[in-house]
Amino acid sequence: MKTPLWSPSPDRTRTVALTEFREAVEADWNRELPDTAALHRFAIENPERFWPSLADYAGISAETWGDEVLVDADAMPGARWFPDARLNYAENLLLRRDDADAIVFWGEERVRRRLSFRALYDEVSRLRQALIATGVEPGDRVAGYLPNMPETVIAMLAATSLGAVWSSCSPDFGVDGVLERFGQIEPTVLFAADGYFFKNRTLDALEKAEAIAEHLPSVKRTVMVPYVSTAPDLGTIPNALTWEAFVQPYEAGDITFPRFPFNHPLFVMFSSGTTGRPKCIVHGAGGTLLEHAKEHRLHCDIRPDDKVFYFTTCGWMMWNWLVSALAAQATLLLYDGNPFHPGPEALFDLADAEGMTLFGTSAKYLDALRKAGAEPRRSHRLDSLRTMTSTGSPLAPETFDWVYGAIKEDLHLASISGGTDILGCFVLGDPTAPVYRGEIQTASLGLAVEVFDQDASPLASGKGELVCTRPFPSMPIAFGNDPDGSRYRGAYFERFPGVWHHGDFMERSEHGGFVIHGRSDATLNPGGVRIGTAEIYRRVEPLDEVTESLAVGQEWEGDVRVVLFVVLVEGGALTPELEDRIRRELREHCSPRHVPARILVVPALPRTRSGKITELAVRDVIHGRDVENLEALANPEALDHFRNRAELAG
Repeated sequence: MKTPLWSPSPDRTRTVALTEFREAVEADWNRELPDTAALHRFAIENPERFWPSLADYAGISAETWGDEVLVDADAMPGARWFPDARLNYAENLLLRRDDADAIVFWGEERVRRRLSFRALYDEVSRLRQALIATGVEPGDRVAGYLPNMPETVIAMLAATSLGAVWSSCSPDFGVDGVLERFGQIEPTVLFAADGYFFKNRTLDALEKAEAIAEHLPSVKRTVMVPYVSTAPDLGTIPNALTWEAFVQPYEAGDITFPRFPFNHPLFVMFSSGTTGRPKCIVHGAGGTLLEHAKEHRLHCDIRPDDKVFYFTTCGWMMWNWLVSALAAQATLLLYDGNPFHPGPEALFDLADAEGMTLFGTSAKYLDALRKAGAEPRRSHRLDSLRTMTSTGSPLAPETFDWVYGAIKEDLHLASISGGTDILGCFVLGDPTAPVYRGEIQTASLGLAVEVFDQDASPLASGKGELVCTRPFPSMPIAFGNDPDGSRYRGAYFERFPGVWHHGDFMERSEHGGFVIHGRSDATLNPGGVRIGTAEIYRRVEPLDEVTESLAVGQEWEGDVRVVLFVVLVEGGALTPELEDRIRRELREHCSPRHVPARILVVPALPRTRSGKITELAVRDVIHGRDVENLEALANPEALDHFRNRAELAG
């Protein structure tokens, strides 16, 4: 057996919210639940008891929860949670109205702002009135093309308080990437910033905002948020006002929150776009509230007045996760910019200055700090820091070691994993249990997580597919543009009918935890950011010199780097100028994460007999693995062009 890297003290175990909740469930339902594993079994076997107990413990406000908890429990998908409930997501994030900090914002070293709970409520009140005057109604979509700043939180809360649906992208997305997303949801109002800061550089976003607004005919009003300037030139942006002009006519006042059904649409998230346009994943208000309350309060032990931070942009689900911590009456610490500017420990400056209690980040960030030789414990106090969470990609065992050696010994380090698909986690931390090197501690309470082999048999050991065998409240309520639900069912329930198939390759640990070995499909994941190969192809293949392309992720130095193979026109050559154009095209129209580390020429791409290129076979070949089922390929000899490429060794 391994020796744990950290174990909670008896005092800490006794006082965390998870223990308090477990004891409350024991008393309420007359059950003995000695540990988290027992509580997890109870939650799976008794969903009609567990989820109402959670709602009550977390203080989630609802006009009514109704008499039924779960209808059609055997339908997966198709089960219905709290069918008679009526609630408002934004109301639950705005219950607190005192002068304590609700939001602290750092925009690199350029911007510092604070907003109290009272001021946050008032700003939402004013913006909400402006949205009503614009004609925004329940079910309308409101979009944000914004940095991770206070106005983004305010806009989301104002929109969702009305029953409108919020969706956001960060301003480093190119115009085409944004339109592929927002063009599908037809927003009524678009919020956009005039630019953003990165490595102390000012990056203008006005031209991109103008192009986006021009190509979204559904937008009645574009609201520009001054960030890099005090008075942005709105130029020819259609129907544009500055934020201040938009809210100027309205005084803050009490908000009357309409209550909506449990599954009223709240957020539209987007898939990576692997096989086409990004899928619109629609999440409901009730499921989001319950899932985030459970993860925040029980798994992460977030308490009132805690200072909660996640390094994220508004294009990643962790932004939505972070903002929901307002429902726990915690302070949000927002940071926008480069986390290594002006130095590698910039985020630890924020931690010390603001008394951070939860530090959320990516495995890639922690590994980069490790490689940079950073030792925050020698340069920072970090007295208040209790929990560190890591997601986006598996956290390497050596990075576990580094965290406890270089950051803090008494720290709950929780590697967590889930996704945009559920707006939460399947596996995550347990503040009452030991942390073992390279392992995720536990399955999320209320989620029947299993590991299946190829024949849909549960595995007690060995690698297999992450699945969830019973319904849970934060399952998406629908996909956009999917009237008969076929795309939704195909995404999660085709592989194992009646069971959620998530697409992660995972195994159980000897301690009851989990180890994730990466995605089981072809999605790219550089630095923990999921990228769909189709997004790359759509930008590269229109170039005159390129006839076809194929992108894969190469395991490299504990992370994944993007490798792009191109088939050029006859007589063509991969000149430095062409390489630069490909990289510039992807950086400007997709994001910096889409830019490949290596671009290599091949004469042909392997195809299935139905004519589809096969990325998985190429990925196996470049890693020296055997390719299964060569018979499925129409031209298996094409794989020879990818083997033993010297360019991939360095």
